[in-house]
Amino acid sequence: MSQCESQEINSPGSGFELVQREIPSPKSNEVLIKVSACGICHGDAIVKEGHFPGIKYPRIPGHEVMGTIAQLGAGVEHWDLGQKVGVGWHGGHCFKCKACRRGDFKACENSLITGISIDGGYAEYMIARLEALVSIPDEMSFLEGAPLLCAGRTTFGGLKYSQARGGDLVAIHGLGGLGHLAVQYAVKLGFKTVVLSRGKDKEKLAYALGAHVYIDTNTTDPSKELMKMGGAKVILCTAPNGQAIADLISGLGRDGEIINVTGAREPMQIPPMLLLGGQRSIKGWVGGEIEETLNFSTLFKVKPMVELFPLEEAAAAYDKMITSKVHFRSVLRIGELC
Repeated sequence: MSQCESQEINSPGSGFELVQREIPSPKSNEVLIKVSACGICHGDAIVKEGHFPGIKYPRIPGHEVMGTIAQLGAGVEHWDLGQKVGVGWHGGHCFKCKACRRGDFKACENSLITGISIDGGYAEYMIARLEALVSIPDEMSFLEGAPLLCAGRTTFGGLKYSQARGGDLVAIHGLGGLGHLAVQYAVKLGFKTVVLSRGKDKEKLAYALGAHVYIDTNTTDPSKELMKMGGAKVILCTAPNGQAIADLISGLGRDGEIINVTGAREPMQIPPMLLLGGQRSIKGWVGGEIEETLNFSTLFKVKPMVELFPLEEAAAAYDKMITSKVHFRSVLRIGELC
């Protein structure tokens, strides 16, 4: 049996270990993917640090995976050897629970998470279930496409399924790994796009990405500035700062909503009257459709800014991501690329 290289975590808080494993064989309704690229996401910290209960170790992280089908399991139809495919956060569902029976597979009570409950893409090969597979547009690069499987899906979905419509004022809070994609999507969706970020160092980038207005939150009250423009219909929060998010509520217009897509850990203090006044709301968002995101990104040329690392340097790539020093998404370049 042939072997392949992979990066695994052996216990919560331990480092990455480059190991040789047997290339796995796909079972019924599974495929073997030859991995070409895998994005590195904050969600990978869950398995790295053991933030979820019940994680079985050793575990291979990675849920922004792109590659080609190397082998088909029994019963696999409609997918071909060599086809470009991807796998995101959702690694599979049970088809039996209440959520699955009503067709809400992403809310499956027994769902699998790629790179957390099953092995992910920090490897030369990985197994994927059919219901987790997505087709990759022929013209999309693996290296630029991988971050769209999670970061892209989340930011695009949050904006597309929001209350905002073309011409509405939409603010993007934070201009990092999530925010630089959110700005591009907001502009392409036809929103008047305002970037909220600390300092002047990212102002030039914000305008280069298509933003209409840049607000330096270090020197200006962003909520007051937004209200001068009529109030935001949507504020998409991508910066993990709970109090900063809460302070933005007064920058919403009537029926405006804050959509939080970041895992800020500190609590938010929100005076209820701020929500009652203007019927404002705040919600979390982790959804979105991957193929829809990829097709939109291809059509409108939305691309992440990436730094590339070989599989052997997964630890360095992860460290740059977790310390916010990467510009703006770390991507592992693995094997051959199409």
